[in-house]
Order: sequence, then C-alpha cells, then structure tokens
Amino acid sequence: MQGLDTLISRLELLVARAEALLPPPPAPPDWNAVAFRWRGRLEPVRHPHRIRLADLKGVDEQKAAIERNTRQFVAGKPANNVLLTGARGTGKSSLIKAVLDKFAKQGLRLIEVDRNDLVNLPEIIDLVAGRPERFIVFCDDLSFEASEPGYKALKSALDGSIAGAPANLLIYATSNRRHLMPERFAENRETVHGDDGEIHPGETTEEKVSLSERFGLWLSFYPFDQDHYLDICAHWLRQLGVAEDSAPAGRPQWRQEALQWALQRGSRSGRVAWQFARDFAGRHSGK
Repeated sequence: MQGLDTLISRLELLVARAEALLPPPPAPPDWNAVAFRWRGRLEPVRHPHRIRLADLKGVDEQKAAIERNTRQFVAGKPANNVLLTGARGTGKSSLIKAVLDKFAKQGLRLIEVDRNDLVNLPEIIDLVAGRPERFIVFCDDLSFEASEPGYKALKSALDGSIAGAPANLLIYATSNRRHLMPERFAENRETVHGDDGEIHPGETTEEKVSLSERFGLWLSFYPFDQDHYLDICAHWLRQLGVAEDSAPAGRPQWRQEALQWALQRGSRSGRVAWQFARDFAGRHSGK
C-alpha cells in the first residue's frame, strides 16, 4: 500500500505541474460591448466603426429593406438572414454597421466572423443562445471553394442542421457575387435537357445556388452613376466641415477634382467618394 500511495502522490504532483503549464481558461465575453470579433473567442470591439443610415446615399431601397428586417428581428418578430451582393464600394458592409448604430440601444449586437473562422459557427451559436440580446453574425466579402469547411458550417447554420438556429441570431453576409462560389464553364456540361425542352442545371450548379437560397432576403447593389457619386461626395464634404465654394463658372470647385479622383480609380462608389472627401477636406479645411 505504501508503494501505491507513493505512486498516487507522484501522479498528483505530475498533474499539478502539467496544469500549471496550461493557459488559464478564457474569460467570459464582455456582454456590455455592442460589437465583437471572433478570434477563437468573442473579443469586444472597443471602438466600433460608427456610421448612420442617413450617411448612406443612393441605396434607399436596400436601406429600407434591411432596416425593416432588422427592426422585426430586434422586436422579437420573424426575420430573415440577409445576403448583400453587388458592386464593390457601394455600401454593403456599411449598411450592416449602420443598422447596428441604429438598433444597438434596443439590444442589437454584431459579431464579425472571418470566412476562415466560420467553422466555429456552432460554438458561437451555443455562446449566444439564451442571451437577452439580439445578435447578427456579420460575414464580410464572402466567397468559397466547395472544399472549404466554412462553407458547410455556414450552410448548416443557415438551414440544414439538426439543431435549429436560436431566435436571437441572424446571419448578414456581403459578397461581390450572389452565388458565393466560383462558377466554371465546365459545369455547363452537366446541364440536362428534358424531353419537353426544359433545362435542368447540373448537381454542381445546384449545390452552388443552394447556399445563396438559404438567405431569406437578397439585396443587390449596383455601380453609382455620376450624379449619385457627386451627391455622396457633397454629403461627406459637409460632414467633414468643408464649405462648398463655387468656382468662377458657378460650379463647386471640388466637383472636377471628385470626377478626376473617380477616373483614376476606375470606380464611382461610396467608398471612393469617402476617400476623396477625406483627401479634399485635409487639403482645404481651415482655408
């Protein structure tokens, strides 16, 4: 018995030494935060990017739709997961940040999850289930290859897992393409033509479309025309405190510079307008 007691004591000492080398358990999330990032755990974002719905111009229909959906969600009513697709720089991710700004005081919270971390969605869902807040999982600039594990995790979280999604969580995702996965010419060979002339897409194409279809609300964004682009430039210049001085021809002096700025970047978008306004304000404020 003495030998056994000695062995047990040594084992207990060994376990104690091993436990001392292990990292401490993660601290519980700071639920007072309104925005989080997933980095193996929920990390609070101390200074979220603040943007108002009123700051977003040229996307009135999309703004109204996502605001209505989010209002229903915050009120505990049925609401849909949202997929925002289309031209870059047109306000897709800004719109999601803006609804957080509008509804944060009503209990809305945002969790940003990178594409590579989507495999952790089940863990995130378990963390927030039962909480009184309403959570939006925000996936920005989303696209997949079929072999990526995050693809299947997202697909199951949207609709397809044996565990139903909690009522206090939705997924809002942005992408430059609606089908979220690359489409290849060879997939057209899988298309089947029925006897009645009906076309049946192949299994690969059906698989790619099925992920997008699991989002209940689709919002499409399009490149801005020149007038919309200039309206956005003018808005941000006002917000940055720049007076709209007139040139001798009677047109604001910044307009030509704004058009040249967009031409150099090959895009007229809200992002380009914001970048121009910051540059112009930095050069002309205080004059």
